[in-house]
Amino acid sequence: MRFNTSLLHGNRISGNQGERTIDATLPPIVQSSAFAKDSAADMEKIFHNQKPGHSYTRISNPTVAEFEQRMTVLEGGRASIACSSGMAALFNGLMGMLQSGDEIVSSASLYGGTIDLFRDLEAFGITTRYVENNHLDDFREKTNEHTRCYFAETIGNPRLDVTDIRKLAELAHENKVPLLVDNTVATAYLVRPLELGADIVINSTSKYVNGNSNSISGVITDGGRFPWDAKRYPGLKDYRKYGPFAYTAKLRNTLFRNTGACLAPQNAFYNIIGMETLGLRMERICDNAEHLARHLEKTCDFLTVNYPGLGRSPWHAVAKDQFSSRYGGILTIRAGTKENAFRMIEALQLPLQVSNIGDTKSLVIHPASTLNAHSTPKEKEEAGVFDDLVRVSVGIEDIHDLIDDFDQAVRQMMKS
Repeated sequence: MRFNTSLLHGNRISGNQGERTIDATLPPIVQSSAFAKDSAADMEKIFHNQKPGHSYTRISNPTVAEFEQRMTVLEGGRASIACSSGMAALFNGLMGMLQSGDEIVSSASLYGGTIDLFRDLEAFGITTRYVENNHLDDFREKTNEHTRCYFAETIGNPRLDVTDIRKLAELAHENKVPLLVDNTVATAYLVRPLELGADIVINSTSKYVNGNSNSISGVITDGGRFPWDAKRYPGLKDYRKYGPFAYTAKLRNTLFRNTGACLAPQNAFYNIIGMETLGLRMERICDNAEHLARHLEKTCDFLTVNYPGLGRSPWHAVAKDQFSSRYGGILTIRAGTKENAFRMIEALQLPLQVSNIGDTKSLVIHPASTLNAHSTPKEKEEAGVFDDLVRVSVGIEDIHDLIDDFDQAVRQMMKS
């Protein structure tokens, strides 16, 4: 099935759809914290992974399970775990394999919250070594006997550098470590990292998957192919018996269950509704973003416009080779000074000043004073965050209205 068809029917036709109790076109919202069983023996088997079933929504829930199954189909994975936020998914995804003394080698072009999380992990004895601009030689150089995973965003937020997933996955496997990819900005509409060799995909589904900014959530999708060596990953030793489900089983039975990072059934339902139109929205969003970027580049030579779809982007060639003819919904503008950036943002009438991305409505923000407020100057520079930078998450508005609005905002900025 092609992309939009699979969003609507892939879960049902693939056989991943859970047991249905009603003939509805959408799954019911099972707003229950606990589930009764007919016998103590049934409950015992569920708790010992000897029988499928739900006991407590902190561990699993029918509505959440439906969303997880749809995300598995979307990313082409083996299994998914839905969490209460993208940050919860990232934390669980990493800590499901790491322990004190381990190291992460990561792209430096990261969302500010991820940089903050990596700093927090230092208290647990986990170190992150950063690589600027995804240079493969630097990944190789910073890999040592303590390295236990590679991490990168498909499209760095907000540097907008594009990871060569296939090459980075090859290097990771050469060094016997898994590659974790945050696919939030690109989404499976542009690329499925698992198909290019990545081992685990993280999505902050609060963004494009949901599409309407009405639910915070995140999902870990496991490709089920990485061979978890018991000596290098002792926490997974007892779960190797689950074969391709080893990593997911480990999370289900330990960290995910015990940290209480579960997704609410209501939010899972909103995500299911949203993701059915992901393809349609991304098509429009990506087209709008490219048109807006090209217009600003052509008409405002005093601004620096960054977008992977522009030929002068250092990452255009990788994006063109890796993505499905489109380049994402985010662009950035350097306005010359912080004051200019603020004036532009405040003059815009259509985009909302919001820290989220991936909405149907266009959104703008000044990352240096908000999302990366806690980053060091070096971390900001490596992440592509500058005082004059404006990040634009383009929506599905009529493109000519967006262009007109940005034109008048630039004029207002220049008058001040």
